[in-house]
Formats: sequence, structure tokens, C-alpha cells
Amino acid sequence: MADITTQVAVRESAARKLSNTTKTPVQIRSVTPRWLTALLPWKPLEAGVLRVNRLKDEAPIEVVCGLDDDNVAPSTFVDYEENPREYVLNAITTVVKINTHISDLFSSPHDQIREQLRVTIELVKERQESELLNNFDYGLLNQVVPEQRITTRKGPPTPDDMDELITKVWKEPAFFVAHPRAIAAFGRECTRRGVPPATVTLFGSQFLTWRGLPIVPSSKVPVEGDSSSIILLRVGENKQGVVGLFQPGLSGEQSPGLSVRFMGIDQNAVASYLVSLYCSAAVLVPDAVAVLDGVALGNYHEYK
Repeated sequence: MADITTQVAVRESAARKLSNTTKTPVQIRSVTPRWLTALLPWKPLEAGVLRVNRLKDEAPIEVVCGLDDDNVAPSTFVDYEENPREYVLNAITTVVKINTHISDLFSSPHDQIREQLRVTIELVKERQESELLNNFDYGLLNQVVPEQRITTRKGPPTPDDMDELITKVWKEPAFFVAHPRAIAAFGRECTRRGVPPATVTLFGSQFLTWRGLPIVPSSKVPVEGDSSSIILLRVGENKQGVVGLFQPGLSGEQSPGLSVRFMGIDQNAVASYLVSLYCSAAVLVPDAVAVLDGVALGNYHEYK
């Protein structure tokens, strides 16, 4: 049997310890589809730091309309913030330790090293989605400016609340992100009003939509008591939206920003593999993301 003991760390703080024993391929019930990371455009960040220059003031630019020869074209000056926001790649790392005699004797019909690394990579990617939403430095929920936050009118998420959220990201919004319980609560309010939301097929699964925008479920959106939040994003560098950041060209690269490297075998015949994921997320302009807070999850109706 193979034993996996891993410790996932974000920056310098330990997150959790994981232990599992397997002779066959492992299915992790806690792993959920990571649609957020699949829908988010990713930008390679070879320098390791992204500086986002934003306008200091949203002052109107004076222009002249017309063909009058006496018109003098006005001048203007674009002033940027003195200290631009810097996004630094974050590292999610773990070390997988495998007894060599286990990998030698019990790797048929299933390669124990490959299976253990697969399980670990899935858990690291789960943590990545959580960090993209909740990280103190770059998590989307912590980058929302006050004027882009609104609260539900009465608690349950209604179509009116979702419409108001759209007004905050009205320039080509891409999709909502919400906890599955929040999506269910919104569906109940729509059904009560007689306007059940349409659905769209993405990645082979059905998603509820509102005003044509998919509502993407993520269990990583925090739930506090009976309340949660719904996020609306505009994505893409060309649209001045939200982009994911990753480090390209890593040694032992398995996928963008993810590497697996062999660290050697110690005197106890235990082989070690370092799994690293370098990622971050940047909000290029403040109106690229908005949040609906105070979403009540426990409101139910008697339908007649």
C-alpha cells in the first residue's frame, strides 16, 4: 500500500495535512469541478510582477464636435496613480513522499507515483480556486472597491438584485460566481415570480443564467451562517477585466503555472516530489468586478 502525507502551504502558513492509503486509483469526493479557473482568461507573467496603472481621477475629457474653423481643440492631461498596484505571483506548494518499495512492488496495474501525484495536484488546484476568491492579497472578494458592493433589498437574491449587480459591471460582463446554495436561493425567487431562469450548456453541464450571463457555482464562495455573496465579473485583458496570472516555463511543468519536480530519495528509501502552483489574479480596473452581499440562503416558498 502507498501512503501519502502532504502539507499544502500558501506563502508561509500551513493549510492542512492530508493522508491516504491506496492500491487503486483514488476518487476524491471533496473535489468539485473548477469552472472558475476554466472560464478565467490566464496571462503569463514571466517577470513575476504585474503593475497596473490606473487613472488617478475620472475627469471628463473635453472635446469639440463640429467642423467650425474657429474651434480650438481643447487640451487634456491623463494623470495616473503615483503608486500603481503590483500583483505578485503566489505559490501553493506541497511535498509528496512515497516509499520506494511501495512504488516498486504495488505499481501494477496502477502506477502509484502517478496516482498519488494526481490526487495531490487535484487538491492543490482546489486550493487555487479558493485563493482566487478569498486570498487576502489578490482574492476577488478582497479587491472589490466599496462603490462596487451592493446589498440585497430583503435578503433573498431576487431578479431585481441581480439586475442592479449588472449595472455595476455593465460593460460586457462575463459571468456570475456564487455558492450552489445561493444559486438555489435565486432559482426559488425566480420561480416564485414566474420567471424561471434559462439554462446554458458549458463543459457538458447545465448552468442557470440571468440576462444571458451564466451563474457559475463554486463551493469556495464563503457562507457565513445563512448568508453568502454573488460575484459578477468582466474578464479578459483586452476588455480591462479580471485575468488570472501564472508563471510560464517552469521546470517540470505539468500545466500552466504547475510543476512537479523530483527532490531525491532519503536514507529511509522515501522519494520526495515537490508540487508547486504559481498563480494570482488581477482586477485591471475597479468596475471589472462587483459583489452582491447579504444573500440569504434559507428562504423557501409554498408553491400553489
